[in-house]
Amino acid sequence: MKRLQAAVVALMLGLPAVPASAGEAVNLILNWTPTADHSPYYYAKAQGWYEKAGIDLTIETGKGSGVSAAKVGSGGSPFGVADLATMLVAKGKGADTVAVMSVYANTGQTFYWLKSYGVNGVKDFAGHKIGNPPGDASRVMWPAFAKAAGLAPDSVGFVNVGPTAKIAALKSHTVDIISDFYNEHDLKVIEFGQDLGYVNWKEIGLNPYGNSLIVNGAYLQKNPKVVEDFVRVTQKAFAACVADVAPCLKALLDQVSGLDKENQERQWERIKFLMTDEFTTTKGLGWIDGERMKKDYELVQTYLGMEKPFDVTTAFTTKMLDPSIKMDASKVRK
Repeated sequence: MKRLQAAVVALMLGLPAVPASAGEAVNLILNWTPTADHSPYYYAKAQGWYEKAGIDLTIETGKGSGVSAAKVGSGGSPFGVADLATMLVAKGKGADTVAVMSVYANTGQTFYWLKSYGVNGVKDFAGHKIGNPPGDASRVMWPAFAKAAGLAPDSVGFVNVGPTAKIAALKSHTVDIISDFYNEHDLKVIEFGQDLGYVNWKEIGLNPYGNSLIVNGAYLQKNPKVVEDFVRVTQKAFAACVADVAPCLKALLDQVSGLDKENQERQWERIKFLMTDEFTTTKGLGWIDGERMKKDYELVQTYLGMEKPFDVTTAFTTKMLDPSIKMDASKVRK
């Protein structure tokens, strides 16, 4: 009734009538506070690509992959960004989630420490404190890392540290070890120099898919065209940012305060490395391989257990991807 009244008033005043639809209202909850790896979403929104596809996008700051997976899984947000192994854990607890595009084809999970604190490698983790937020993917998946590294899962203590306070916590010795994504690697190198020690999970034989775009399963069933359009616009945006990140970072910095441009540029170079594997360069940017997903499922099942086992093929789909858009490996610095 109100829309009809507004249309009548607009007609009388010679104004444009209220549109029948301003686009599908879509929420995307990020895994963390926005940084370079989220710049493609901001760029595509600034360019009007989502709007042109009939999508009215809201980008929500996240508080960890565990949180974003749970919110998407409960239908609280149609889309989200989450570490894929963490999403599998949530799905095993009943979350209705489906991965539709990988962002990190390689795991970004990395532990950092200072050698001066008496930690010289994974073997020295026992008895030390690890700082990260409760919803951090590395905390959720810690039992898997511990077992793969030959550590008792309860051999370390965890301290709640916000995502932007990790370096300060390590520097002040509030904690002995922090977890962080590899794309933030350069900040630690600059801050700590030769005293810095680190291990990427891939080095101990754990390389599950990292950050991925996920969707609520019921929403996917009800709105397949919206999901496909969202995924393909996002693919297009990531490819554009790989080709030239400058306008993408500008779009990010225009909307998000407190970010250092040079640091975000360094991050993006690491992100391109994480995005690249044999599938994203040949099958399609964001491709999720079925055999790797089986291994990821087995990893979660072996180390964490599945409260409600499920067919892993229901946890992902590549049908929404545009196979003509591929990751350009020539843009990745060695």
